[in-house]
Amino acid sequence: MRRTTGKLLAVVAVAGVLAGTTGGTALADPPVTPNAADIVGVGSHTTGPLFGQLSTDYNAYLAGLGDTTSPRLYSWDATGPSPITPKSGAPLIARPNTAGAGLTALDTVPSGVDFVRADRAPQTGDLATDLFVAFAKDAVTWSAKSGGHAPANLTTAQLKGIYECTVTDWHQVDPSLPSAVIKPFLPQAGSGTRAFFLRAIGGGSPVTPGLCVTTGPQENQGTDPVLNDPDVVFPYSAGHYVGQVYGGHFTPTDAPGPLTVRNINGLAPIAVPTGTINAAFAASVYGRVLYDVVRQADWNAGDTRATALRNIFANAGWICRSVTAQADIRSYGFLLLPAAACGSSTHV
Repeated sequence: MRRTTGKLLAVVAVAGVLAGTTGGTALADPPVTPNAADIVGVGSHTTGPLFGQLSTDYNAYLAGLGDTTSPRLYSWDATGPSPITPKSGAPLIARPNTAGAGLTALDTVPSGVDFVRADRAPQTGDLATDLFVAFAKDAVTWSAKSGGHAPANLTTAQLKGIYECTVTDWHQVDPSLPSAVIKPFLPQAGSGTRAFFLRAIGGGSPVTPGLCVTTGPQENQGTDPVLNDPDVVFPYSAGHYVGQVYGGHFTPTDAPGPLTVRNINGLAPIAVPTGTINAAFAASVYGRVLYDVVRQADWNAGDTRATALRNIFANAGWICRSVTAQADIRSYGFLLLPAAACGSSTHV
C-alpha cells in the first residue's frame, strides 16, 4: 500500500534534489501498466518526451518522500504500437497521437485517461466540461531543408499565401530565389501545432489549406522521408526543436532530420548561442501556451483523484513549483510561465 503524504505541496520545492534532467534520447511509454488510480495522460507529440521525463521525476519525488500510496503520474507517447491499454482495467483504445485525439479519449474513456497534453488553447468544438490548465510557453515557426531553396525568412503574408496556394513558386517570394514549386506540408489532422499555425498565419482566423498542401507527417519529426526535399515548408514547434537540438532529447525518428527552423517577419525563433526560444518571438502571435487538460468534474470532485490532479498540475502543484520540473521544462526546450500564470485554467 502507498502511504499518502499530506505535506506533498508544502515540501514540493525540495524536489530539485531528485532525478535531474540530463541530455540523451527522449523517454518513451510507461515502464509498467499504470494502476487504475494513477494519473495517466495521452495527446500531443509536442510535449510527449517532456512528460515522459516529468512522470519519471514526479514518481521519484513521491518515492523520496516515502509516499507509497499517492497516485503516480504516467504519460503515453504520441507514437508507437497501437492500440494501447492506458491503465489497469481500462479498455483498449487507439493510441492518441494529437491533442485532438487525446481530448476525444479524455471525454470518452474516463476509466483510462486522466489528462491530455495539449499544444493549443480551447477552441470551438471542445467541451466546456474540459479544463485547460497552463504549464509552459512554446512558439511555432516554419522549417525547411538545410541547403534547399527556401529563404531564411518568410513574412506572415507569404506563409498565408503559400498555405492558401496563391504563392506557389519561390520566384514569387523573391526574384533572386530559384524558380521551383513550393511544397507546403502540414502535420496530421488533429494536431495542435497544425491548428495553431494555421490560425497564426491567418491573423487569428484559421487559414483553409489549399489543394497544393499535403497533410500527413507527424508533427515535429523532420525525419519523415517526404520532408527531405529542397522545396518543403513544414510548421515546427520551436521548443521541441530546442529540446531535440540543444537539449539532446531525440530518437532516430523524433529528430529534425534535414530540417532547420526559419524566421518569420525578421524574428528568429531561436536565440543563439543560448539555444532557447527567442523571447521576442514567443511574445509575438507565434507564441503559444501549453496546457494539460482535465475533466472539470475530476478537478473539482474533492476526492483522491482531484487531490492528485491538483498536486501535479495546479499553481501550488509539483509542475509549477518543483525546481526539478522547471529544469525539465527548460531542458526540453520550453519557457517557464510567470509564477501566477502556471496552473491557471480556462475552457471554452
